[in-house]
Amino acid sequence: MGNKITCKHCGSEDVVKYGKYKDVQRYWCKSCKRKFKGDDALFHMKVSPEFISSALDMYYTGSSINDICEHLRNAQGYHPSKSVVFGWVDKYTDMAVDHFRKYQPQVGDTWACDETVLRLDKKRKIWFWDIIDLKTRYLIASRVSNTRTTKDAALLMDKAKRITGITPEKIITDKLYAYWDGIELVFGADTEHVQSGPFAHGDSTSKIERSHSVLKERTKVMKAFRNIETLIQFTDGFLVYYNYLKPHHSLKGKTPAEAAGVKYDVKNWQDICHLPVSRQTGTPKRVGITPPAPRITPKRPRLKR
Repeated sequence: MGNKITCKHCGSEDVVKYGKYKDVQRYWCKSCKRKFKGDDALFHMKVSPEFISSALDMYYTGSSINDICEHLRNAQGYHPSKSVVFGWVDKYTDMAVDHFRKYQPQVGDTWACDETVLRLDKKRKIWFWDIIDLKTRYLIASRVSNTRTTKDAALLMDKAKRITGITPEKIITDKLYAYWDGIELVFGADTEHVQSGPFAHGDSTSKIERSHSVLKERTKVMKAFRNIETLIQFTDGFLVYYNYLKPHHSLKGKTPAEAAGVKYDVKNWQDICHLPVSRQTGTPKRVGITPPAPRITPKRPRLKR
């Protein structure tokens, strides 16, 4: 007796044949009401998820798009263009960010915060802020900004508070003055603010500096980000990769999300490729800050002749 066909989306065996296309059998799942194909690719894919997941893993671990294309040609015999690989990164990064947004990590009560510079358009310098939980190494929140003001620091703190639902006992930062009022505005006197550095004894910012070194190692192969949306998408995807997909030696092989008590079954990019495609229209929401809406100039009414 042949193997039973199971749904690639939900694993149900309650499926029926749904016709063929180019000699490939299609199926319909009665449980999740979705279609899928009887080959290695899902219904909404033209290529195997193995190729896509391999490209995404290489992208977030430091390979350039050219290196990814060359690897797929040599190792898989598949010849994607750079635009195809960019399309995979764009689509599945958004899917990953949207999927993991629903989880709330159980973090500790001591956080570290820092900021670093990323480049935009080969000219502009953009500040990337983030907060890490020192107990679980979970990167709690990030923010992209043009400035390093009290407002920027406060917005980052407010985002971290909304994600975790707690007020930390202590936040460790560098000597940037904006943190003083930013922490006070969001957490008040309930949170102790400690100014330190990466080489200080006791409370230091070394752990978040280490995460920034991973980020810098990734971005050095990029010439620059095209625009603010591309930068935000990448940093959002980097947080997903760092928290949910990358095991850490200091956590005995666990991911920060697992150390923070998050129960999830999507463990790698191939699992993300198998997530059901949202039927909602529009651009998926991003985890990072939303760039300002474009200025719209009202059209002048045409004069009747």
